[in-house]
Amino acid sequence: MNSVSPTAELLVSVNNLTVTRHNRHLVDNVNMSVQRGEIVTIIGPNGSGKSTTLKAILGIIQPSSGSVTIQPQARIGYVPQKLDINWSMPLTVKRFMRLTHRHSDTEIDAALGATSVQGLKHRQLSVLSGGEFQRVLIARAMATKPDLLVLDEPVQGVDFNAELEIYRLIADLRQQYNCGVLLVSHDLHVVMAETDTVICMNGHICCHGSPNVVTNSPEFQDLFGARGAEALAVYRHHHDHNHAPDGQVIHDHDCDSHA
Repeated sequence: MNSVSPTAELLVSVNNLTVTRHNRHLVDNVNMSVQRGEIVTIIGPNGSGKSTTLKAILGIIQPSSGSVTIQPQARIGYVPQKLDINWSMPLTVKRFMRLTHRHSDTEIDAALGATSVQGLKHRQLSVLSGGEFQRVLIARAMATKPDLLVLDEPVQGVDFNAELEIYRLIADLRQQYNCGVLLVSHDLHVVMAETDTVICMNGHICCHGSPNVVTNSPEFQDLFGARGAEALAVYRHHHDHNHAPDGQVIHDHDCDSHA
């Protein structure tokens, strides 16, 4: 796990962020931050506000109250959860890399090389595997050498082995580019071992803290294998509160992380 200095550069600060739609809180009173060199992973069930939080941070949607402060001049790379592409339309990886930004060949080659898919530069997107496509998406986000890499469920639609490799890739990119990483995970219990901070959401922040790496559990190693034990961490939590129909918390909560 990377150790983030207490004096590390603050890239993003979220204060009392609330997003309300149709009189219902999608996100309620969220406070969090991301520093340079830090990996922050957000977990939670479907509909818990993970993607809404990311979009509010990025300015894609406007919060109902609260604030998001991003360091001036900070470059942000974004890997969305879903991307609508007409797969019947001829589109090479190189052309895809230039859809929203006129990256040079040198920038494209460097980004594809950083994600180990440089050999796919002239390949059609429609023939890529799920893992290859996710690597291309990450390369597209890395082409501008971001200070903050934001990924919304980057392992969605890939098999378990490809999921492990993408998690390793993200950790390597953090080291190589010294960027902050804000990651939404689709899994409630399994997160990157390299994660510095785990945030559990269910419309609000239920709990947060450092994940504990499970390396000695025979059951875990039987399930995931020795390399899986090195690459993953388990973050267990419990809740001691309820939600009102409008999404507000009506009881105190107490969430802990356990090995």
